[in-house]
Amino acid sequence: MKRIFLFLATNLAIMVVLGIVVSLTGANRFMGPAGLDLPTLLMFSAIMGFGGSFISLFMSKFIAKWSTGARVITQPQDATERWLVETVQRFASKANLTMPEVAIYDGEPNAFATGASRNSSLVAVSTGLLQTMSRQEAEAVIAHEVAHIANGDMVTLTLIQGVVNTFVFFLARVVGYLVDSFLRRGSDSSGPGIGYMVTVLVCDIVFGILASVIVMYFSRQREFRADAGAAQLMGTPQHMMAALRRLGGMAPGALPQNVATAGITGRPGWMALFSSHPPLEERIAALASGRQ
Repeated sequence: MKRIFLFLATNLAIMVVLGIVVSLTGANRFMGPAGLDLPTLLMFSAIMGFGGSFISLFMSKFIAKWSTGARVITQPQDATERWLVETVQRFASKANLTMPEVAIYDGEPNAFATGASRNSSLVAVSTGLLQTMSRQEAEAVIAHEVAHIANGDMVTLTLIQGVVNTFVFFLARVVGYLVDSFLRRGSDSSGPGIGYMVTVLVCDIVFGILASVIVMYFSRQREFRADAGAAQLMGTPQHMMAALRRLGGMAPGALPQNVATAGITGRPGWMALFSSHPPLEERIAALASGRQ
């Protein structure tokens, strides 16, 4: 949910900044008097693309804590916090994971897991979720988040993002070169001009947004896997189905903005392409049929 959009927004911002720095510092050695050196550009694009993606990954836990105001539980202060830590520990043990950090934050029903690796992760749960869901429903949501960690979903998403970043970086500079060459035709000036820099900046942003459609598709697929992982950790899919039904029964205005923009309710239309989660009905049907 929110962690995905924070990851994508951070990644896009890093890509744009890296692109500007490359252009201003003249580090674009892939461009010479004879034009673009495509193999060099592709190699450079891969370094920049995966670099931006992995920087986003390593910043993900810090950004998630900061943006939600999550408080890591080092010493449980009450029975609820003790139950939360013990539940995460139980599921992490079942999934053969190093115990994640456990955090709690104020907000509407929600939860997330993030981190750079299976052994350096965070599970955070909102006070709203703990207050509105039954213990079994809350356990299912926690199991879902632990399954994300066990499946290595953040790393997988990083690799996918790195690939699309590479092509965004590559195509933006090819288009920038073509536009700049067209604008400077008949001119004696050499090297990239303002047309190149402006076009590359615009293309980085536009192509980056379009590339997020690909990333979101894979994100939706991993939600099915995490649901199935939660069912396996709990020994039954019924509790995860009940938790999803509880989310589906909430009025749209009761959901926090980060859930609404993620499209967790599966709104129809073209915006579904940018949704990180499938419609709740599809997730429930997949659990009922045993499909992963």
